[in-house]
Amino acid sequence: MAQVNIALDAELVVEVMVLAGVGNPQDAVEAVVRDYIAQGHRTEARVAGRDEPHRTGRLLPPEPPQG
Repeated sequence: MAQVNIALDAELVVEVMVLAGVGNPQDAVEAVVRDYIAQGHRTEARVAGRDEPHRTGRLLPPEPPQG
């Protein structure tokens, strides 16, 4: 796998390390990037699910309220 080297503010990385419960900066940044990607996939899935009736003409039951 290709690697990318970047400079980040140390305070940001330390805060991510604490929040993610990881012990090194590499793992902290990877955790943030993986979480961001997963969030994007979840959003795509929700949008696709919401657009399903328009695409197929079939009605789906409404999603229960979140919260």
